[in-house]
Amino acid sequence: MAEKDENSRTLNEREQSILHHVVQNYIQTAVPVGSRYISKHFESGLSAASIRNVMADLEEFGFLSHPHTSAGRVPTDLGYRFYIDYLMEMQQLSDEDKLKIQRRLDQAKDAEELLRETSKLLGKISHQLGIVTSPHLGSGIFEKIELIPITSSKLLVVISIRTGIVRTIMMEIGAEIRRDHLDEVSRLMNERLSGLTLIEIRDSFLDRIRDVQGEHTGLIRLFIESVDQLFTDSKEHDKVLIGGTKNIIDHPEFVDPKNFRSVIELIENEDIIVHLLEKHDELQKGFVVTIGSENKDETAKEYSFITGTYDAEGVTGRVGIIGPTRMNYSRVIPLVDYVAQTIAKMLSA
Repeated sequence: MAEKDENSRTLNEREQSILHHVVQNYIQTAVPVGSRYISKHFESGLSAASIRNVMADLEEFGFLSHPHTSAGRVPTDLGYRFYIDYLMEMQQLSDEDKLKIQRRLDQAKDAEELLRETSKLLGKISHQLGIVTSPHLGSGIFEKIELIPITSSKLLVVISIRTGIVRTIMMEIGAEIRRDHLDEVSRLMNERLSGLTLIEIRDSFLDRIRDVQGEHTGLIRLFIESVDQLFTDSKEHDKVLIGGTKNIIDHPEFVDPKNFRSVIELIENEDIIVHLLEKHDELQKGFVVTIGSENKDETAKEYSFITGTYDAEGVTGRVGIIGPTRMNYSRVIPLVDYVAQTIAKMLSA
């Protein structure tokens, strides 16, 4: 493999080639890779002894490890990182795969169902855990607000975003308000807020309704006091949709009861996944891969997280895949990238 930049000069061409073979074969077989196998199938010009020496060097550098019960080597987190950054040849999704994805997602009736189906589809295609985060609505374009009386003291506020996503908030009101007055307040706010982002509304709400804040029911005053709750993304509302649980436990890693328990714990503790995906947002608003120990949570040390951002008219979230560090990155990365782009287009349509 040719060197790609100064960071890849820690390995020469032969070392890169052998690391490439070890990673790819371990991904495919889940069996530690030995020097004889590489000599026979890939590097016929090198003896098994020469390859064994190179593998020993790679182990010393931290790119491979040597399970006690096997003569072969397996990649470390650092080995996978080097492979992804410098050695991997990305597989392109076929036109047939793209068509299947589009047809499946086209069946969704609304934005919520689209995101739910996306997590299931990613899990099914990748045989890992498919994940989709709830969208961040702060930059979404406000379309309309509806006020629906639930009881004499409770009001359901329904905020519709241009992409078809709906946010609902239950509010306590001091006394029953007639429906015609609720409709009048809704009409007023729709006229003055339509076309703004939620962030813009939050920052300028008082100025936009200052002339009517004294209306007799106190409803406008309640909205002024609740503006942060209504028009600001709150971490409390973050959630993640997970699909493909049945697929991931079929991997060889989960024959070990300890590993099986760890993946169930990860699936059941949504807060861990949300926290780790927040770290992906902090890293960049695009494509992120974190491998094993790069995930700053002990529960996720044996897994890789691959996510991409979907952005539909300012409404953003993440789609991705969680699986063992031994996953087919060259196929999974373009899959996540394509699905992220697809749902962004569908939400924007």
